[in-house]
Amino acid sequence: MHTMQGFKLTLVTGLALLTAIWMGAGASASAQRGGSAVNAPQRLAAVLSIHEAFAKPARGSKHLGRVRPRRPLTGERTVLPVVGVKAGWLHVELPGRPNGHLGWINSQETKLRATYWRLVVHTTARRVIVYRRGRAIRGFKAIVGKPSTPTPHGSFFVEESIQLRPGDVGAPFALALSARSDVFQHFDGGPGQIALHGLDNVGGVLGTAASHGCVRLADSAMRWLVDRVGPGVPVTITG
Repeated sequence: MHTMQGFKLTLVTGLALLTAIWMGAGASASAQRGGSAVNAPQRLAAVLSIHEAFAKPARGSKHLGRVRPRRPLTGERTVLPVVGVKAGWLHVELPGRPNGHLGWINSQETKLRATYWRLVVHTTARRVIVYRRGRAIRGFKAIVGKPSTPTPHGSFFVEESIQLRPGDVGAPFALALSARSDVFQHFDGGPGQIALHGLDNVGGVLGTAASHGCVRLADSAMRWLVDRVGPGVPVTITG
């Protein structure tokens, strides 16, 4: 149904800097969300093989599910935000339900990355603000979920970036998020997944609350975003 457009994550390279990041330098994940002045990079883990996720950094703890190395729509590499590290384990944000859930995966068969990009969706103001290195660099008017099907609030991330066909709803592009609708368990054949997407074949007036939960942006805004934002980039949705 969808074709994939490659995206380049903004990576932090250099052994010294990566070592500092993974030894715990910089702000906590909670401090990095919401567009604060923090300019530390968000730590990321690219998943290279199937991983089991656990409630604690131990295989004997509660099993939370399986993380696959590729995303289901595009086949893009699975990239997860890292919120903690402990003795060969990574504490990561996980995609899917319940919203905002965390788990521990083994650090083996992962590749370390980082990004300075962050998105904040303000549902009351109906705007999306783009941050880089802690500074707001762009803002876009948006259509958010209507009261009966609100856009869920919380800390999420971009799962995959999708180039849609001209006739698809929400074309030309979508950034599929780890967020899921609080109203729809399933929607239009999918899992009720929330996305940022364009206006083609769906329309609407920017600055209103009229969607089923997704965040609609002008086509020009989506083109700008997909050139810069890729899997793993944190997305905070707040009132």
